Amino acid sequence: MSPTATAARTATTSATTAASNRFMAEHLAEATALGEQLADLVHDPGSFVAAVKQGFETLADPVYADGSRSIAPGLGPVLGVRLPLMEATHKAFKRGTRKTSTSLLLDVIDRLLREDLREIRWFGIWNLGSVLPTDPERAWQLLRRAAREADEWITVDTLAHPYGEGILLDARRWAELEQLVYSPSRWERRLVGSTVATLPFARSVPGARDPATAARGLACVRLLIGDAEPDVQKALSWALRSLVLADRAAVIHFLEAETETARATDDGGRAWVIRDSVSKLPAATAASIKTGLDGIRRRPGAPSTSRAAATAAAFLAGAAPHPAPRATHAIPED
Repeated sequence: MSPTATAARTATTSATTAASNRFMAEHLAEATALGEQLADLVHDPGSFVAAVKQGFETLADPVYADGSRSIAPGLGPVLGVRLPLMEATHKAFKRGTRKTSTSLLLDVIDRLLREDLREIRWFGIWNLGSVLPTDPERAWQLLRRAAREADEWITVDTLAHPYGEGILLDARRWAELEQLVYSPSRWERRLVGSTVATLPFARSVPGARDPATAARGLACVRLLIGDAEPDVQKALSWALRSLVLADRAAVIHFLEAETETARATDDGGRAWVIRDSVSKLPAATAASIKTGLDGIRRRPGAPSTSRAAATAAAFLAGAAPHPAPRATHAIPED
């Protein structure tokens, strides 16, 4: 790119950023007031949903909506509410509902998760973490439903945060996440990687960076690495980069072993995940792993080579090794 073109691009970026900052500054008070209003409506889910929809429409930025659709094809109905404005609304809402019963909050969240507008769904997901400690069973039922219905990566990665918190609060939930590696839905498989990626950052929950957490997370990644779906691959590399915070030595050992597998089988999908995972490793280690992957590239149309895919294929053929995959969720809803 020529110096002139670079300067023009920089100027355009700066102007866009300035316009974005102005928009948020002009609407911040409205976002906060919306959160305070919603706290007063929590007893009436219907009025609550109507108010949040009207409020988000006021806060919407069409430019941001277009940008969101460009980075998440198939996003679905979106208004274009910028993240800092949603966060301001959420903070005010949380302040206003500190003493609100979990049952009322869950009724509202249930309604929010049934809406088509993505920002309204995301607002519901954001509030699931606060009710997990007091009513984990009902909160987890809503998480399962949202996972089944997710059809794009932004919603999946938003869900990953309360999913991770739920697992850290109750280790039995690992079994559900481990079963999702066999799901025919690439979005449920992505949720596995995204959830593992969020675990080391759930600092308010015990065990977030324990080596045992890293070991369970790596076991999930081990089952999925080799998945042919780019959406899944991106989540797996994110998970591996995050797990370095919990057990760097274990992640290095994992990547070195998977590099040997990728080289022996010329597995481009596996190699892509490994290459995208090494940025948090010591420079010499990262360079050595990358060298081991020289010449191995993803090929369009290549099938999945993951252990989970092999198990699922065997199950469909009537010869599944134990344990067999399931269609949706390991624990039935109440």
